[in-house]
Amino acid sequence: MGGEFRGLAWLVRHPLFVLVPATLIAAAVLLGALPTAIAVASVVLVVVVWGRLHPPSFDRWAAPALRATWRRWTTYRGRRWSSLLADCGLAQTNHHTGHVDAPRVLRVRSATPSIDTLRVRLTRGQDLTLWTGRTEPLADALRAHRVAVTRHRPGVLTVVVEREMPFRFPIPAPAIPAASEAVDLRALPVGEDEYGHPFLLAVAGRHVLVAGATGSGKGSLLWAPLRALGPAIRDGLVRVHVIDLKGGAETQRGTALFHHHATTAAEAIALLTEVRDEMKHRQAHMADHGLRRLDITPTTPLDLVMIDEMAMLTAYGERADVREALRLLAELLTQGRACLTSVMGYVQEPSKDVVDVRELFTTRICLGVTAASHVDMVLGDGARERGALADEIPGDPDHAGIGYVIDQRSRLPIRFRACRVTDAEIDELVERCAPPATPVLHTLGEVA
Repeated sequence: MGGEFRGLAWLVRHPLFVLVPATLIAAAVLLGALPTAIAVASVVLVVVVWGRLHPPSFDRWAAPALRATWRRWTTYRGRRWSSLLADCGLAQTNHHTGHVDAPRVLRVRSATPSIDTLRVRLTRGQDLTLWTGRTEPLADALRAHRVAVTRHRPGVLTVVVEREMPFRFPIPAPAIPAASEAVDLRALPVGEDEYGHPFLLAVAGRHVLVAGATGSGKGSLLWAPLRALGPAIRDGLVRVHVIDLKGGAETQRGTALFHHHATTAAEAIALLTEVRDEMKHRQAHMADHGLRRLDITPTTPLDLVMIDEMAMLTAYGERADVREALRLLAELLTQGRACLTSVMGYVQEPSKDVVDVRELFTTRICLGVTAASHVDMVLGDGARERGALADEIPGDPDHAGIGYVIDQRSRLPIRFRACRVTDAEIDELVERCAPPATPVLHTLGEVA
């Protein structure tokens, strides 16, 4: 196609390129150059003052559009974009004409200063596999922290460009709701995602697996959900059963909140057996009354089982204890949803040999890990290729709580940071939300 026709097609796709200058020229002719200049300067002044006076509303309504427009014109179009893709092996050069045939950017969105989301139309002969294999060179060429790619529709990809680490500061602990009516067990706020939105975690009807190396911030995802559902614990709508095989070191501070607290393998088996028996009792009740699910009430509360250092229960303990624990966990994970029984497990090494029931967890979260293979073990095959670089998260305290989860709609890895909960905030939770009649914590083997 001749250059003049390509230019005309480009103008049709970008009408504002002609309309804005034409509007300014028409205003200058009809109203005069000085009034037009004053009007333009006034608009610019209003935008600048708005951004300085009330940043939250500016960041919500104006900044994303302005950023997207600027970055589209300076980075994601023209010869700069074509040559960049050609250098990364994602564009072809016609050897007869010298024209670079590069994938075209259909849309740019910049929800935050650190994230650009592109819709890219592929050229003939390209597919998702080609792009996922070139994400690292593309990130380096864009001077970006990472690039993630997924299929949007036939011939169009979604490309997420993360320009910098989005979490510069720790996320404060979630506020304890005033009443249990304000607690949504399917959307507990436990952090923020990379787009600045609340990171919500469901515990009702879900089983959650959290994997992360020592110091990655697993404790944040243990205490933040408890703070977010605190009044439901106090009012008897949630019973928390905690297994901590590190002698209770991580969870001892909150024992007043727990219905049961196990710190040895024998106690853990007894706890799981009791929860399993309660689940079976509820199944029988549902069968007798023709119910498909139960509502959360003080008589049928949500039983939430939290297992810290789960590998000690599923791999490294006595062989008989491991077999029994895996059997009980498999029952809870496969049958507990309708019976208001949920499991949250925390593990350092997520391989199949260590967590044999890994695939039964419906929500899986990967914090900083020590091996690239661990990412796909937790989040699924290809998650690291799509941008879940959890093995590259630094292991220092400044990056604790940062991790990835798979977005259920786009299937893209979403980066988040969990709230940091201090000892004082745990004490506040216990003081405000401990059940009025806290059960005496016996050794469960003795109770049984």
